[in-house]
Amino acid sequence: MTGNRIRLGIDLGGTKTEIIALDPQGRARLRRRVATPQGDYDATILAIATLVHDAERELQARGTVGVGTPGSISRATGLLRGANSVWLNGRAIRTDLEAALEREVRITNDANCFALSEASDGAGRGAATVFGVILGTGVGGGIVVDGRVQVGVNAIAGEWGHNPLPWPQDDERPGPACFCGRSGCIETWLAGPALARDHLRATGQARSAQDIARHAAAGDRDCASALARYEERLARALAHVINILDPEVIVLGGGMSNVARLYAGVPARWAPWVFSDRVDTRLVRHAHGDSSGVRGAAWLWPA
Repeated sequence: MTGNRIRLGIDLGGTKTEIIALDPQGRARLRRRVATPQGDYDATILAIATLVHDAERELQARGTVGVGTPGSISRATGLLRGANSVWLNGRAIRTDLEAALEREVRITNDANCFALSEASDGAGRGAATVFGVILGTGVGGGIVVDGRVQVGVNAIAGEWGHNPLPWPQDDERPGPACFCGRSGCIETWLAGPALARDHLRATGQARSAQDIARHAAAGDRDCASALARYEERLARALAHVINILDPEVIVLGGGMSNVARLYAGVPARWAPWVFSDRVDTRLVRHAHGDSSGVRGAAWLWPA
């Protein structure tokens, strides 16, 4: 094989694990995905190692490896913590991957990877401060300042989804139980399954988040009301971020980012909660689709 001429990125998700290979110019040379072996840690490590080895064999090049995971590596123990893919928690994932791949592996939160990708050459390109938001099965956030991911002294910078929903209304207290052990976390209100639960509570009808968005666009009043509640909660949650970070751009990713009405509806609602007389922060849709997380993992290594 040739030298380190490619950068390999891995996006370790709850349902799928994806790899991308970028050349020195940032162009994708290879991209594929496999099902994540849910609940099986050893099989997960093997799946990642197999993706890397197969990609290198096909491209005839050895690459650097960056990995985006849910949760974060504890600075105290070196073990993964806070992942909603709970079988990964308490495991030495970086050490185990480095042993399996026989090289250094850079690993960070999947939302950090998403934010880095969009800040580097995506919807946040050129902005000094970008906040990347994942609204999918879970809720996460990543911060990029001047092109660099902000990890933080506790390795939790951007962990927005496990703060409480700000300015809660009476019927939002204490809020749904969260896997982290608390109640009322932003994730329990703004993840895709949370929208479905909210609609079910209000109507008794079970619909997926995608169905709710589709029926709302077709004029269904109950679905439109559920999305309006979602927009108002998202506006409050992002206003909290704006008050603290004051980013130029907020980029949405994850399944809920495909709901087109959010990009007008949320900024129209967040002004009362932002401590300013005007809000210039832009709310934008991702540029790289569901490739952003895996591209950002590859970007953890400079060209």
